[in-house]
Amino acid sequence: MRYLCLVPVGLLILLIAGVLAGLMFQLPLPQSLDALAASEIYFALRLTLLTSGAATLIALFLGVPSGYFLANHSFRGKALVDTLIDLPMTMTPLVAGVGLLFLLSNDAVRQVLEVLKIELLFSPWGAVLAQVLITAPIMTRTCRSIFSVMDGRYEQVAQTLGLKPYQVFFRISMPMAFPVILSGIVLCWTRAVGEFGATLMVAGATRFKTETLPIAVYLNISSGELGIALICAWLLIMTGFIVLLVMRWIGSPLWTDHSMKGIGI
Repeated sequence: MRYLCLVPVGLLILLIAGVLAGLMFQLPLPQSLDALAASEIYFALRLTLLTSGAATLIALFLGVPSGYFLANHSFRGKALVDTLIDLPMTMTPLVAGVGLLFLLSNDAVRQVLEVLKIELLFSPWGAVLAQVLITAPIMTRTCRSIFSVMDGRYEQVAQTLGLKPYQVFFRISMPMAFPVILSGIVLCWTRAVGEFGATLMVAGATRFKTETLPIAVYLNISSGELGIALICAWLLIMTGFIVLLVMRWIGSPLWTDHSMKGIGI
């Protein structure tokens, strides 16, 4: 059985290595170095870091309390709420972006945004909103999973000692769930960095305005600028590689077999 399993493992490794080799050897090294100096790459990298960072913070703000609430409270219609929150994770990002585009194009919504002087469509903030739509459900699901399996006796003891509910949350629940929440933050940030479909629909694809790294790959492949496109692609690949190392370093239960290790469960 051991040797039979080596066949699919080898085929999978060959497929992945072939994709990486195709990206690596598409251009000669001198042309790749010339492309590396393009200002467009640095703009795309900077915008990607800003939008993904903002989206991750918003997803954290929305996801942690939402996950805690869903894990600790039962109410009529909970299954429907749970399903709706999970729905963006099953939707094609392009379709989610189309829905968000139609929502922001609605006359009533547009008028409210104009009064508040908020510009979302075809702007970097539109990219942030699109990334939040994709990442917030991931954070909510991650937090709900950890809060639902934590030993409630710690919280009960804290309450008998006189701690208020918000004190129990910040002093007991959050520290216990921190390793998993941290892995959720890393996962959401990575997902935001690579988000393309929803971002394209809401923020558009304008060079030096809404050009994140995935958008830069799309624009430069379309225009035949393979050098810039490949450099941006490798930045995305290296981001994913580093994130995988970080996830294993922090011992995330999402990526290791040491489930709930070190958080008192």
